[in-house]
Amino acid sequence: MDMLFQWLLLTAAVAAGWFVGRHFRSEQRRTKSISDESSVRERLQFLFTNYSDQAVENFVQSLAVNRDTVSLHLSIGAHFRNKGETDRAILIHQNLLARPELPGHFSPQVTYELALDYLAAGLLDRAEALFHQLMDDRTYGERAAKQLIELYQQEREWGKAAQVARTLMKGSLNGNLGRQLAYITCELADQSLHKDDRWGAQKLAKEALSIDAACVRASFILSSLQARQGNYREAANVCLKVFEQNPEFGPEAVDRFMKLERAHGEVGRNVKKLRKLYEQHPGTSLLLALAEAVEQSSGRQAAIDLLRTELESRPSVRGLLRLVELAGYERGLATGEGRLVSRIGNLIVTNRPVYRCVNCGFSGQQLHWLCPSCKEWETVRPIQGVEAE
Repeated sequence: MDMLFQWLLLTAAVAAGWFVGRHFRSEQRRTKSISDESSVRERLQFLFTNYSDQAVENFVQSLAVNRDTVSLHLSIGAHFRNKGETDRAILIHQNLLARPELPGHFSPQVTYELALDYLAAGLLDRAEALFHQLMDDRTYGERAAKQLIELYQQEREWGKAAQVARTLMKGSLNGNLGRQLAYITCELADQSLHKDDRWGAQKLAKEALSIDAACVRASFILSSLQARQGNYREAANVCLKVFEQNPEFGPEAVDRFMKLERAHGEVGRNVKKLRKLYEQHPGTSLLLALAEAVEQSSGRQAAIDLLRTELESRPSVRGLLRLVELAGYERGLATGEGRLVSRIGNLIVTNRPVYRCVNCGFSGQQLHWLCPSCKEWETVRPIQGVEAE
């Protein structure tokens, strides 16, 4: 009895709301359908909070399907999906598609909602099939393509992701889409690099740069290729080109540059180059690299003087630790206080996050080209500040 009474109240409430809304709109425009989703959701919110999900579902099953009630079905289906009850959402949208009275122009919208249900439920093959089905639709084709790209990224199916992104790029001038395709292409280049397919990796990295000239990762891949071929000077120079693409990745570029110079070059010969970069893009990593080059070319005291001068105007924990270390070596002693400062400073530096996503705030000690949290490309960057850069 309680369920029957609840169902009758629910039916009456929705019917009254629908009648009033229809009457009001007919006064304004007789041919306009009930398609204002925000208005529908407001009226349904009362029902969702005051009646059981089973009562709502029973009502939906008995609700007629026509141009004026489709939005009700869709809103209720989305409500169940957002609550994590994907089975109910799938059932509602499947039943809606199966109803012969469903107006044809609503079919892509219902199909898209059903694909989202499958995606939320982890039924990726079914979601993929429906998104592909919608690719040529004028209204939902772009949305379906973007969902497919995200799905393939999740599955690390980079070839399929690139194929869909290229298709989508043909009719779009979206800069974010270009960056996304460039980084997907870099994933393919990285796969070729791991297989030691140097020619294939180089071709893909250059393709990524032709899509997005600011693609930092493509430059790093080309640098790795040059190093594998023994062209260490060129590999190092390619790293520094990152400052022209995106200076925020300068610390990463300098780190790779210095590793190449220490292993295969001569750090001291880079003083002029590093000083010019530091003047243009002051940061801790560049300062430490410059100090190392100055120490090799002009001696330890020159490096100490450089650090002391720069740290007065741009303090940093890493710079201070290096100054304490160099000063201790220069004086031939290591005081207890100096060791304590170094120990505490190293603990601070070691345990702090090194990278942070500028989009969602995700942080960690590893560089992710695709943010694990918000799934955006090239948004995880070196952290700036006294304890960082």
